[in-house]
Amino acid sequence: MRALLAFTGSRGDAQPGILLARALIARGHEVTLALAPNLVGFATGHGVPAVPFGCDSAALLRAQRADSRFGSRDPRARWRALLDLQRRGVPESMADLRELVPGHDVVVAGMAGEEAAAVVAREAGVPLASVHFFPIQPNSVVPVVPARWAERVPGAVHRWGWSVLARARAAALAPVLPAGEPTARVRFQVPPADESAARVRIQAYDPALFPGLRDELPGPFTGFPVDVDGFLAAATDFAQSGGVSGEPADFGADGDFGSPDNRSGASSPGMRVRPIRRVEETTSATSQPHAATNLRQWLAAGSAPIYVGFGSMDVGDPAEFVAMIRAVCARRGRRLLLASGWAAITPGIDAEVAVVDHVDHAEVLPRCVAAVHHGGAGTTAAALRAGVPQVICSVQADQPYWGQALQRLGLAATVPAAALTGSRLDTLLDRISTSEVRRRAAAYAAGFTTDGVERAADAVETLAPVTPELIDAAGRLP
Repeated sequence: MRALLAFTGSRGDAQPGILLARALIARGHEVTLALAPNLVGFATGHGVPAVPFGCDSAALLRAQRADSRFGSRDPRARWRALLDLQRRGVPESMADLRELVPGHDVVVAGMAGEEAAAVVAREAGVPLASVHFFPIQPNSVVPVVPARWAERVPGAVHRWGWSVLARARAAALAPVLPAGEPTARVRFQVPPADESAARVRIQAYDPALFPGLRDELPGPFTGFPVDVDGFLAAATDFAQSGGVSGEPADFGADGDFGSPDNRSGASSPGMRVRPIRRVEETTSATSQPHAATNLRQWLAAGSAPIYVGFGSMDVGDPAEFVAMIRAVCARRGRRLLLASGWAAITPGIDAEVAVVDHVDHAEVLPRCVAAVHHGGAGTTAAALRAGVPQVICSVQADQPYWGQALQRLGLAATVPAAALTGSRLDTLLDRISTSEVRRRAAAYAAGFTTDGVERAADAVETLAPVTPELIDAAGRLP
């Protein structure tokens, strides 16, 4: 099988694509991995060759933040800004994918950019596998509005709402997507029983977090695509992140997280590389070999910290944000481990605070007493796997849904990041510091499945064309 994997978006979108590419290569398939230009170095730094397609995702995020229309009082201006955001980068993505797709048997795409990949796959006459990191298909289980009150709304309303959102998304993209019938038929040697066999939507999360969902969506459900063996924590990224290993977090004699009253102180076999254009690479200021050692020593030198990380999300004024988080941790007698992600926060370590670019969640989170983050699917999964209670401060997209889902199950507390204050964070940390929340988090972690990447690879393989030599004279597969 020759597979084109196209994963645009932030690092959280790219990481599952890199892991899936690695798994398919290990099975003997040929893979072309295409990522947003700014994330190609993330893959190649770990020995997985990749090519750029579409636009720089960090630049797109900066453009979104700089667009004053999103803060306008005029709803028409906000709507126009949203439409522009939905369409941004789509023509560039399609143009690049059209150059890449010839010679491939299947196209695999993430949620971001799924529509562009679907057009290119249809034009080329090859099947498409979409990797969904959240249940966005119409269903009656997930509240269409991520709010407590929405849980009381009848399921039929949720299904209708998700359908409306899907139609609105399609209408927003219509001006930049070609219309009409596919130019070629899917090249199956054995025709599929129905047209839907040409497309698979891989549900790459745990449906148990949304009780009843497995009965409503066809799947396949693969579980979260986690980095089981720490592959992405090795080499370049491990040096940048300061990944650690060691014993689980010590919750202290009182068993909680502290409170305001607790003041106690690069090429691989099978990889197809077809460059489109030159990519500018940058090196992190913290990508030095001693960074990992420094963080290990810091973690070993004191009590278990509170982890804070917002990935690629905007944290507003970095100095004000850091000051607020530091003050909360100090009041609770807890140290702070801050992963700056794409925020402009200067790395550094002192006795009470460690600031690094990125961390290996699988290694670090079990050493922490709480995880405060934006609610991206990858970070959410990592915290669930580690059994650490969470405070999800959602910014956009699927993040508020994860916050509400985990809060509903007693695994987290949530608040919109725009409403986050020091006092609110104190309150939410109090809420998740109970023995009952810790028990639930530990119980979920004990049953966490780690074969999500391999199961996603299984699903992709089902779309591979069957070659005539594998079919015997009676028309049977071996």
